Amino acid sequence: MKQQNLTWFTKGLRDGLPIGLGYFSVSFALGIAAKNSGLNAFQATLASALCNASAGEFAGFTVIRTAAPYLEMAVITLIVNARYLLMSAALSQKLAPETPLLHRLGVSYFITDEIFGASVTVDGMLNPFYNYGLATGSLTFWALGTCLGVVTGSILPVSIVDALGVLLYGMFIAIIIPPARKSRIVFALVALSMLLSWLFTILPAVSALSDGTRIIILTVVISLAAAVFFPQTDDEEVSGDAA
Repeated sequence: MKQQNLTWFTKGLRDGLPIGLGYFSVSFALGIAAKNSGLNAFQATLASALCNASAGEFAGFTVIRTAAPYLEMAVITLIVNARYLLMSAALSQKLAPETPLLHRLGVSYFITDEIFGASVTVDGMLNPFYNYGLATGSLTFWALGTCLGVVTGSILPVSIVDALGVLLYGMFIAIIIPPARKSRIVFALVALSMLLSWLFTILPAVSALSDGTRIIILTVVISLAAAVFFPQTDDEEVSGDAA
């Protein structure tokens, strides 16, 4: 069992390194935002180590800069990060029923958009140590990038920081392409989600909503439609190896 867990952890660590490189570049901008909000390198790094969410941290740093009450910070962070509740619920279905509560909490704590995307592509049931490897390989760079962003971010031109941020989107596309190529249904759902996401930014009724709220709505609607019209049978949920 220990050898199996080590194998899964090593696979997660390997898969998490490309994510970490994307995080490293993006978190430079986060470090700049933290510095503009009056945080030092230690405070910003600790924030990134405890809150694994770029949008949530940006929102939190913005509230700090405006000297808003703690309650407002808590509410804004909850709204922006509410989609992770859905991701945790979805990912829990890939864990074996006998998975201890401690491991379930650990997996849920380390969920990010990219870690969730990498986890759902694993064939069969998910081993928690795979997620621990993903978190180690990626979130370490997230905190480190934030620290360096505070220390050296003011030296880099804003145009370079913005350009580095594009790497994260390219990396996320690389995560969803393999399963989309294997399944026409997944490909269609990915294309539909992209189309609806664009429409939500221009339609009057929903364009005024925050990015996090729009993501929540799209996630619920598309996931529910996929579950109703394209349910996954028990025969398809076979165990996968950490090759």
